[in-house]
Amino acid sequence: MNLKFHNKKITGILTVLPENEVNFDDEIDNYDCSRGQSMKLKLIMGYGKRRVVKKGTTVSDLCVFGMNYLFDNNLLKKDEVDAMILVTQSPDHFVPATSHIIHGRLDLKQDMICLDINQACSGYPIGLNQAFMLLEQDEVNKVVVLNADIMSRKVSVKDRGSRPLTGDAAAITIVENDSSDNIIYGTVNLDGKGADALIIPAGGFKMPSTSETAELKTDKSGNSRSLDHLVMKGDDVFNFVQKEVPPMIENLLDKAGSDKDEVDYYMFHQPNKFMLKKLADKMGVSHEKMPYNIVENFGNSSGVSIPTTITYNLGEKLLTNSFLICLAGFGAGLSWASLLMEMGNLDFCETIDYTD
Repeated sequence: MNLKFHNKKITGILTVLPENEVNFDDEIDNYDCSRGQSMKLKLIMGYGKRRVVKKGTTVSDLCVFGMNYLFDNNLLKKDEVDAMILVTQSPDHFVPATSHIIHGRLDLKQDMICLDINQACSGYPIGLNQAFMLLEQDEVNKVVVLNADIMSRKVSVKDRGSRPLTGDAAAITIVENDSSDNIIYGTVNLDGKGADALIIPAGGFKMPSTSETAELKTDKSGNSRSLDHLVMKGDDVFNFVQKEVPPMIENLLDKAGSDKDEVDYYMFHQPNKFMLKKLADKMGVSHEKMPYNIVENFGNSSGVSIPTTITYNLGEKLLTNSFLICLAGFGAGLSWASLLMEMGNLDFCETIDYTD
């Protein structure tokens, strides 16, 4: 589906990273393969350092910390927030919505909208789409898009396919109406037939967690995990990304009347370094325009890897400059979504550490 939004803009992006850092080299002995194989995978996939939450830290903790940082530094005022959207697949509870918990902890006004959106890898552009639509309402002038996940809590310590990549993070993006005559182009696509390519089988109402679902079992690749853990069919996900993402971006650029070379940066979800390099090559985009340095420094935090890519690679540049940026997320669902927009002259664009 093609989307188009008029007179909307991003005015600030804040990434919140857990202070707790884990190094791949310290976990090599957990995996059922030789040290040599592990080091080869490290080079190819971009295994390195990743940020993960400590036990007891939740999505609402990361978001509240980041919001209070903005309030305390006069980057955002409480009474300005007319709507708040939380995009996550790791909520604090089944009930109530985690955005409501965040609302209460921040003591925000009652006359506002709070929504939870259950999306993962493509969640950042999907959350922005929803924010742009809310801004069509006369009484909505500023929307806060929270994107946060702590999936490290759901990955087996003996899963070398997912464990070395998975990190945690939260991002806060401020979206407002814009008086200039700008247009934002977007796309959203999904294929629910591939839903089992990235799935946590147990823990929901279909298969409640039990002692049986917690039992570790080893697959043919030597990964040990339980039904309570994240299961990823790596080959299926890789093939899906290589097949679906390039035509999505071609379609997006065609609708916008833009050429791929006109785009300054392709800020994409970062599953791993190998996948991003292959994707850039297939699209004919230089590696400089499509950064792939987030996983090796912070880990794959699902959709939050997109705003992390922006704050880490552009940071202060976006405070005084403007760039044509293409955003794209792809993965669990299966879903894939993108946005093309002019972004710049932000009020803030930075990365901070969460401390409890």
